[in-house]
Amino acid sequence: MAPMKSERSQLKRAVRQLRRIRSFYAAAMVLWAGSAALTSWQAAGSRQLMVCVVLLAVFAALFVMASVALRRLGVPATAPRVQRHATTSTVPNAGGRAAA
Repeated sequence: MAPMKSERSQLKRAVRQLRRIRSFYAAAMVLWAGSAALTSWQAAGSRQLMVCVVLLAVFAALFVMASVALRRLGVPATAPRVQRHATTSTVPNAGGRAAA
């Protein structure tokens, strides 16, 4: 049985949100990896390094969980992304003003 329209729109919204948050987690991983590398260069074995490594591990785990959730939703990695507001108006002069 095909999913209802509201279920499809909820699925699209969930996929869009998961892709957005996954990119955020990837950026956070890069940030904390750089911070951990810099901190290990300056103060190896310090508390700041442990915090950086823990936060890197947290964001890596969140990234993996978001990727697994996208895979479970059945969205292929090469699926085209939905373009919002890409349609043109089919009604000429939709603004309500007379054409000059």
